[in-house]
Amino acid sequence: MRKILAMVMTCILVAGTVSIAGCSSSSKETTAAGTDTVLKVGVIYISPKDDGGYSQAHAEGIAQAVAALGDKIKVFELENVNDTDAAATTSAIDNLVNEGCTLIFTTSYGYMQATADAATKYPNVKFCHCSGYTRNDTNLDTYFGQIESARYLAGIVAGLTTKTDKLGYVAAFPIPECIRGINAYTLGARSVNPNATVTVVWTNTWFDMDVEKAAAESLLSQGIDVMAQHQDSPAAINAAAAAGAFAVGYDLTYAGAPKAYLTAPLWNWGTYYTYKIQQVLDGQWKIENYWGGMKEGVVKLDTLSSLVSAEASAAVAKVQDTVVSEGNAFVFAGPIKDQSGTVKVAEGSSLSYDDQMGMSWFVEGVVGEIPAP
Repeated sequence: MRKILAMVMTCILVAGTVSIAGCSSSSKETTAAGTDTVLKVGVIYISPKDDGGYSQAHAEGIAQAVAALGDKIKVFELENVNDTDAAATTSAIDNLVNEGCTLIFTTSYGYMQATADAATKYPNVKFCHCSGYTRNDTNLDTYFGQIESARYLAGIVAGLTTKTDKLGYVAAFPIPECIRGINAYTLGARSVNPNATVTVVWTNTWFDMDVEKAAAESLLSQGIDVMAQHQDSPAAINAAAAAGAFAVGYDLTYAGAPKAYLTAPLWNWGTYYTYKIQQVLDGQWKIENYWGGMKEGVVKLDTLSSLVSAEASAAVAKVQDTVVSEGNAFVFAGPIKDQSGTVKVAEGSSLSYDDQMGMSWFVEGVVGEIPAP
């Protein structure tokens, strides 16, 4: 069923963007200019492009690039490609190459190995993989952003909103990306409320609304009154709202829970996609490890809702300019202790990029374990 879902695509033509139907190259291809002399760009999403979360944030970023670059590009988008299914990922990439795409973005961590293999298989196609670390010297690079900076600020809001000092966090997979986010959020919360704890539940899925909801409910039953998440749907926010608790979202502004939603760390992928596609159009493609932050406009903290107290708003405002300027270097500046009380980052130093990318430990204040690989 996962492979079937991975190949189900609607044939839609909107402002130079095409969604592919099936696995052949029989879909009609048209651009505003009515010519095929355009850059064909492929994008693979792990969930529906209107999922209300991660994939939608990427899709909106691609739409911004289309709006900026117009008929210079034609975009082919594949939805619901399971990133734990290597065969489905490979098939999706093959499909995009068969459509003539010479620049392909794979937007989920689990696509990494299949993307690397495709880069070897298709040396004339340029590949960009989101949130991974595998690159080569010719046609494969990586991109992500310092979302932890916005998570830190969101943690400040949560730390000054909770009445029980119990915060909850629904997280997808125990990989460095998720661990960094949990730690940044916890550091932000405890910077203003040293008694705050963050209890983590792993779902082992990026997008499963039922599983995410159940995980959130299990946390709420423990007296947690502010929920956060690293998931692709708003299910955890909805669960918090139903329980009369507050919630911090992720990826996109969420209007579906006005009595719960506080704020969210947000992506603005349009900044990156426009930049990277323009590189190719200008003949200036280069291999890089893109890691933009709040300063570059790739990530931001959503506008604080009316539910956020004046105290919390002031606390965010007090450090926001510094966080924007310094990014993760500020977030992971020492002294930082792990759960056992051992100093992991000394005062006067900051966690290196490599150590952030390989983070496999929780900071003091996190309740929960990181499962063994």
